[in-house]
Amino acid sequence: MKIILTGASGMVGHAVLIECLEDSSVKEVLLINRKPINLKHPKIKELLVADFDLIATHVQELAGYDACFHCMGVSAIGLSEEDYNKMTFGYSKNLFNTLFESTPEMTVIYVSGVGSDSSEKGNSMWARIKGKTENYLLNLGFKDAYAFRPGIILPEKGVKSKTGWYNTMYVLLRPIFPLFKKMKSTIGSSDLGKAMLLLVKSPKKIKVLEPYQIKQLVNK
Repeated sequence: MKIILTGASGMVGHAVLIECLEDSSVKEVLLINRKPINLKHPKIKELLVADFDLIATHVQELAGYDACFHCMGVSAIGLSEEDYNKMTFGYSKNLFNTLFESTPEMTVIYVSGVGSDSSEKGNSMWARIKGKTENYLLNLGFKDAYAFRPGIILPEKGVKSKTGWYNTMYVLLRPIFPLFKKMKSTIGSSDLGKAMLLLVKSPKKIKVLEPYQIKQLVNK
């Protein structure tokens, strides 16, 4: 398989990248980043895109891939609705449209968030916009598409958050990670990439996956 991955510099994207590199069925991973991540591996290629408003100019470079795992995202904290909408829905829409133009038969998986609002009418700004992004992807017409809604993600295999106090909290709580993993709203970071790869190989009818459903895919 040949995979496109966004957000590899973040915790979720890095976790998914590790699983792609460890899976023998994955032959190539194209990382779409604003800046180089300085990680060398025979499977890795990089496409630097400083402005996602211009992603359509790379349509030919995105052709011929089997799947895209869209893990790029920002926190809504401190952002206006206009800015958060542009960086979440707008950038994602540009990416999805470009991928659909290049290879509509690919599988696309978007990492959303638990609590996302599919009705797009709720009071929570971030949830409405995440829900709108999910809906746009799922209705665009790809061969297959999914929205992942992870809740609490426990870092594994050396994965770290960009947020310093998150890492401190993870270190303090690590002794009780096994207890946390039993919670329905909690998944290990490695579950994300494993579940994505499984869906590319064996599609499922369910298209929006909550944390416990992501875990079920991996632990069957």
